[in-house]
Amino acid sequence: MSPSILAADFSRLADEVNDVGDAVPWMHVDVMDGHYVPNITLGQPVVASLRAATDHFLDCHLMISDPRTYAPQFVALGAESVTFHPEVDDDPLSIVHALRELGAHVGVALKPKLPLSLVEELLPHVDMLLLMTVEPGFGGQAFIPEVLPKIAAADDWRGAHGADFRIEVDGGITVDTVAGTVRAGADTIVAGSSVFGHQDRRAAVRALVDAAIAVQSSART
Repeated sequence: MSPSILAADFSRLADEVNDVGDAVPWMHVDVMDGHYVPNITLGQPVVASLRAATDHFLDCHLMISDPRTYAPQFVALGAESVTFHPEVDDDPLSIVHALRELGAHVGVALKPKLPLSLVEELLPHVDMLLLMTVEPGFGGQAFIPEVLPKIAAADDWRGAHGADFRIEVDGGITVDTVAGTVRAGADTIVAGSSVFGHQDRRAAVRALVDAAIAVQSSART
């Protein structure tokens, strides 16, 4: 579980993160630049402040048009993992290698309509594949079920090639939609409104985890 702080109360962000406490190991940080997506959210100062306020693993998703310049800055500020959208750069593999040399975990992300083939050459070199289950740019959107076959295809690719990257899903994740993503092969779940939209955040996390665990041992359909 990696709750997205995009749905948190920014006026008391440290308290919001601590409210989730040890119920989750990761916190998801959505960085938007107003260019790659039509919205502006969090930047380097917020990540620096978060790093000082929490020991959680910071899972940063860069929805930006220039990850080559800015991704290393987030690593320097304490982000353990940085995920970027590879179609914005002519040589995304060199970004992956540069971030690895800085000691970071590295992920690549795909919008719902982009094919898995776009990142196949990168998959042997990354720690995570993030499959967006909404169009990136805004929180609170409805889950796009058409992404489920792509999750399954990524899981099949991982098994066929003996790879060990995580498959993360982000967008519209609720207790009603999480089971399908786990059944398809996802193992890392981002949820914003379905965590921070509840008064008892730990109970909300438990409900999502319970829904995911319920299908982990079942065969994928």
